Amino acid sequence: MLKRTTWIAAMAVLVLAVACTNQKGPATKAVADAEAALAAFRDDAARLLPDDLSGVDATVASLKDSLAKSDFKAVMAAAPDLSNRIAALRDATAAKKAEWEAANAAAREQWNVYAADLPKMVEAIQSRVDILGKARQLPRNVSQEAFDGAKSGLDWMKSTWAEATDAFNAGNAVDAAAKAQTVKEKGNEVLGLLGLAPAS
Repeated sequence: MLKRTTWIAAMAVLVLAVACTNQKGPATKAVADAEAALAAFRDDAARLLPDDLSGVDATVASLKDSLAKSDFKAVMAAAPDLSNRIAALRDATAAKKAEWEAANAAAREQWNVYAADLPKMVEAIQSRVDILGKARQLPRNVSQEAFDGAKSGLDWMKSTWAEATDAFNAGNAVDAAAKAQTVKEKGNEVLGLLGLAPAS
């Protein structure tokens, strides 16, 4: 009787071991497939939907931990949901990328106008500041406070325009155009301080 009980226990352990071994391959493949699927669009997701990617990454890390602990059953149970989440993130990333590319294309056209006009505006303001700086006294319509504000405004315009140019050169036309718009607005403000008409 004892031998039979020992034999049954041994068989149970063997069956369990075989079951675990049978699940190890699929579980390992499920984790590898998830990582490969994420790798295909990870860079875009990290840029466009970082919070969503972080959530999926946390689940992948959890499954890898279960795999390391030989809890293949847990991996196989969670794998279908993870696969669905990765597919949803892939589709959302693709949609966001298309939206971003459309906005970037429109911003590039906008940028071309700014790139043609704003350096001329900065140059005109610089010329006016230089002339007034050498004058014995300021015109009646320009106070010392306004002149000082114009000079600091001009400095801000130059630094922000440099930032906008860097953003455009880095491929982010949306950010570049937004910064360029603030430069134009500041330029019109500065022109007013110098007693000049704003640019159109």
